[in-house]
Amino acid sequence: MNFFYVFNGRKIRRYFFLFAAVIFAAGVIYTEKDNITVFATDQPAAIYNVPTSKKMIALTFDISWGDKRAEPIMQILKEKGIKNTTFFLSAPWVQTHPQMVKAIMENGWEIGSHGNKHDNYSNLSDEEIQAQLQTAHSILSQETGKAPQLIRLPNGDFDKRVLQQTESMGYKVIQWDTDSQDWMNIGTQNIVDRVIKRAHPGDIVLLHASDSAKQTHEALPAIIDGLRAQGYEFVSVSQLINQTEASGKEVRDNGVSTEPQPVSFDM
Repeated sequence: MNFFYVFNGRKIRRYFFLFAAVIFAAGVIYTEKDNITVFATDQPAAIYNVPTSKKMIALTFDISWGDKRAEPIMQILKEKGIKNTTFFLSAPWVQTHPQMVKAIMENGWEIGSHGNKHDNYSNLSDEEIQAQLQTAHSILSQETGKAPQLIRLPNGDFDKRVLQQTESMGYKVIQWDTDSQDWMNIGTQNIVDRVIKRAHPGDIVLLHASDSAKQTHEALPAIIDGLRAQGYEFVSVSQLINQTEASGKEVRDNGVSTEPQPVSFDM
């Protein structure tokens, strides 16, 4: 009889410790719920590239301010017969440059959102993030007649909250795998070399058409010729994504600044 009670006592203690361990683990998960990594597969993610064996590449151009660089870049794209590319436009620029927006549309180039204010959205409150995204979305939809489905956040900056807000609006967040560093004005040949040497199938290339990027239009012809010589086909970001399931590089919470802030432009 005594053996019976000793046996059950051990089982009870074992179940007790198991139950306590489960409660403890649940408590840790609840406490750390806001720190769960954005690398989890069920979390919204940004796209840096698209895995593919096809030699396809997406040239992308961010525009936030100015009117001196966009037109020459568009002219080069036309002369080189680039029918597919993607422009990420900020809402204030769209409002002040309707003719250039119209020219982008008439050439069949894709338009994505580049947000409203050129701030790091990860520094904003949830309400401010939503307001910035909604403002840009409304302006681009009204001016282009089509709701944008892609977004590149100002400075490439985001965190989990920003990703959640963009996903709730149906956006895909587009980053890049190859940074031309044209925004740093590192020299025409250096810009060309960075793109040509780093390009790979499924790559998304970051370029700029804002006035602060003074050498992009000089580097662009050589970039196009060099990539063509390597056998690359130029596609828009949406076309690239549609080739395969988008599962680019890991998501990083905060992007790096990809463009100097304007001093006295139309922002």
